[in-house]
Parts: sequence; structure tokens; C-alpha cells
Amino acid sequence: MRLSRPFFQLPVLFDVARLQAEVAALPAQAWAPHPDRVPGNSAARLISVGGGETDASQGRMLPTPWLEAMPYLRQVLAGFGVVWSRSRLMRLAPGVGVPEHADINYHWHTRVRVHIPIFTRPQVRFHCDGQSVHMAAGEAWIFDNWRRHHVENGAKAERVHLVADTTGTAAFWRFACGEAPPREQWRTVTWDPDVDPQLLTETDQRSPVMPAAEVQWLVDDLRGELAVATDSAETKARAARFGLLLESFVFDWRQLCALHGVGGRPHPDFLRLAVAVRESAQPLADGLVMRTNNASAPLVLEKRVLQYLVTDEASP
Repeated sequence: MRLSRPFFQLPVLFDVARLQAEVAALPAQAWAPHPDRVPGNSAARLISVGGGETDASQGRMLPTPWLEAMPYLRQVLAGFGVVWSRSRLMRLAPGVGVPEHADINYHWHTRVRVHIPIFTRPQVRFHCDGQSVHMAAGEAWIFDNWRRHHVENGAKAERVHLVADTTGTAAFWRFACGEAPPREQWRTVTWDPDVDPQLLTETDQRSPVMPAAEVQWLVDDLRGELAVATDSAETKARAARFGLLLESFVFDWRQLCALHGVGGRPHPDFLRLAVAVRESAQPLADGLVMRTNNASAPLVLEKRVLQYLVTDEASP
């Protein structure tokens, strides 16, 4: 989700010793390799599809057995009063990092990631759009993952963050991005042994076919970000053809929705249109980028829209 600046620190603190004790008690089998197999990166899944050992971002989200065994961490998550999507403990080995990237897929269009550092050192730095911060243990941060960002663990110890995804309530956004009081007035969330909160987690957000209004919204946003990497007549012409392709795609998708509806099993016409648009966009890739993160515009089209137009069973 786009934010007005790269980083926001939330005015709340957590019991570091309690968090560290719960994380340290996890067995070795709780930790799995990073889904992209980035060396030195591993994760313990806390909220996942069906509460299972999966990194999928679409489906009914439920707590995993690892989270069920962490009562204070459940209290931490519940205290935000939001509905949580995929959430994990993310671990970086000493001396490694997360390569620079931007999050451009559909999941991130409406979600933000809350970071709560648990094990960290001052040498751990989070970089986003030219700015750099150290997120200290027990703090809470969000950042604009639409921008280019990367992480460096320059310490000689592992770094572990709780990372939890949410769309956020209105109250959450006022709390996260509003004017914060002085740090000495921030609340510290302490462990309460008498509280066993019920976490709010996302249901399956997928519909058989993405409604035309949402397709229009996503495409309008993408067109608003479209830029040319080189100021040439050829690139400008390519950008114009790409814009026309997007406009035509929305018109045709709306017509298919009017003809077939968006419930039930998707009609093959939807899939044929998605495939045709993907193939037409690929020759236009050279020199077309997004202003916010310099990603290829056709790639953003695919990750933000085309991969999520129909259910997994019918998608290309």
C-alpha cells in the first residue's frame, strides 16, 4: 500500500523479553526457507491459509500451531484491533539481507505490513526509497512497500521481526499515520496471563471473477503511474499503445461481466481475454515503467491484475 512517506513508527511499545522468550521456545521445525529461497532468510508461519505450512496469500487465513503456542504474541496482534492476513516471523542470518525489490502484486495493493522487531542489533538497517532506519526491538513500524526497499543485517547475530499484513481499520490508520505524542507517553503492551484473545483473520477474498469495477480501479491506478524510462518518440508511442490496450481491456472485461456475470465457474471467455492482453502487453515492455518503483509496466499489469482475475482453478 502506498504511504505518504517511506516509514511510519507507531506510538506503541511491546515487552521485548516476553517476545524473545516465546520466539526462542519455537522448535527448529517451525522455521522454513524463504519462499523465494533467498539465502540466509527463513520464516516461521503464524497466520497462513488454513493455518498450514504454506506461503500462499489467497485463501482463508487461520493461526498456525506455532502461533497458538505464543500467547503474548497473540495478544500483541489482537491489540491492534484489525483483521490480519498472512503473518510470519522473518529471520535474517548474520551478515545477510533482503535484496532490493518493490511489492507490486495484487495482495499489496490494499495491505500494509506491520514490523515488530524481536531480535535485532543497531547494525540492522531497513532502507526504503533512499531513507534508512533501524527498527529497535519492541517497536512497531510500517513502510511503503510500493517503493524500492531492502534490508541489511550487518550484525553478528540473527535478526527476527514479526511481520503481519493487514488492510487496517480507520482507527488503525489514524494511530499509525497521525501525529504521535512524545515517546515517553507511548503505551507499553504488557503480558496479561488472564487474556486469551480471539484473533480476527481474513476469509477467502477471492471471487470466481474479479468484478469490472475493481478491474477499472486497478487499471486506472496503473495508468496513473505509467511513465517512460527514455524520452523518445518511439517510447511515447509505445506508452500510448499500452494505455489504449488497458482501456480496451476494461471495456471488454465489463462486457464479459455483463454477459456471463461474476458468480459461479468462470466462463472461458474471461481466460481468453486475460491471455490475449498478457501477450499483447509483452512487446510493449521496453521503456515503460512505473513512477513509484521503476518496475516494468507490463509486469505490474500481470502481477497486479491479470494473475487475480479468475480463481486459481481457472487462471492461466
